Amino acid sequence: MFKKCTDLFLKTFDSRHGICCFAPGRVNLIGEHIDYNGGYVFPCAIPNGIYGCAAERSDNLLRFYSLDFKDKGIIEVPLDDIKKTGEWVDYPLGVVNTFLRFGYKIDRGFEMACISDLPGGAGLSSSAALEMLTGVIIKNLFNIDVPRELLAVMGQFAENRFVGVNCGIMDQFASSVGKENHAIMLNCDTLDYKLVPLESDNTDIVIINSKVKRTLAGSAFNDRRKECETALSIFKEKISAKTLCDIDIETFEKYKGLLPPVIAKRARHVIYENHRVRSAAKVLQNGDFAAFGKLMNESHYSLRDDYEVSCPQLDFLTETARNFEGVLGARLTGAGFGGCAVALVRKEKTEAFIEYLKAEYKKAYNLDAKIYVVNAAEGARILKAF
Repeated sequence: MFKKCTDLFLKTFDSRHGICCFAPGRVNLIGEHIDYNGGYVFPCAIPNGIYGCAAERSDNLLRFYSLDFKDKGIIEVPLDDIKKTGEWVDYPLGVVNTFLRFGYKIDRGFEMACISDLPGGAGLSSSAALEMLTGVIIKNLFNIDVPRELLAVMGQFAENRFVGVNCGIMDQFASSVGKENHAIMLNCDTLDYKLVPLESDNTDIVIINSKVKRTLAGSAFNDRRKECETALSIFKEKISAKTLCDIDIETFEKYKGLLPPVIAKRARHVIYENHRVRSAAKVLQNGDFAAFGKLMNESHYSLRDDYEVSCPQLDFLTETARNFEGVLGARLTGAGFGGCAVALVRKEKTEAFIEYLKAEYKKAYNLDAKIYVVNAAEGARILKAF
């Protein structure tokens, strides 16, 4: 992919020299719709992601090209007049704008070409990968010292304030801070985190792309966030809590009657899911993948029934997976409403599982699931100068 990206850049732009960088997507193993509620999540970066080559310019033009959006051609925006376009470039433009708003010096334009092996709209966080890719490129082109943790915060700021998607911090943090063979247990309120070893000789992480597209900004994502804010505001009349995840299970059960029925369901998912993440980290540290898988199953049921962000295809995939011998657990991953599921599978069963699941899904929905067997990978980084 490095050579393909370099060739694309040289074919697209006049620059003969530049840098090539990479930012991974992520899979969240457990802890969904928790990041914007101030609780714990448990993602890891994956080997698939977005590659980008870039070089400085002598003028103030920003020029972007993506092979995934080749019909859009090269998009040019002046550095001193950055505006939202409604196109894919809003993500890198938002990051440039954020660097400037945070007081960093970018005194000339640059051009960037990118290529991806990460499916867009699948829930593997292609948007955060593109933001972190742009951040690493800017850091290296303009010699700006930004810690990985701050780069994640800046990516979230760009998506919230510039793109207009009210996402949490998890996706950017996993793409930026990811470490090979480790998951990240991240407190989304304080940004304290712990790297948890995620390596097993007999268990595979299998990601299943349902091929049901979902657009985060146009989905019920923002509605769910508002429902959680409503739950917190009602709870605050009786108890002291900064975030919904500050509330433990016992307190929720005591005061849940204060909430309207739908709001209570949303809060129940968040509070119980936050507890599941902490339990999951403990059992995984003890190498108990079977117990981890059971928690993944519970997570999916909660996302399906209480948070209502699943869809028939994801329910079918996870149910079919759970019924296959050798599968320890399966759940939707990402925001839901389509996208991907993730399963823990015994290595000796993985190949047979993939064949079976593909065939059953094709029969049921006439869709071809795309399946990835992944490991926890390194975060965003420069690969090479050329």
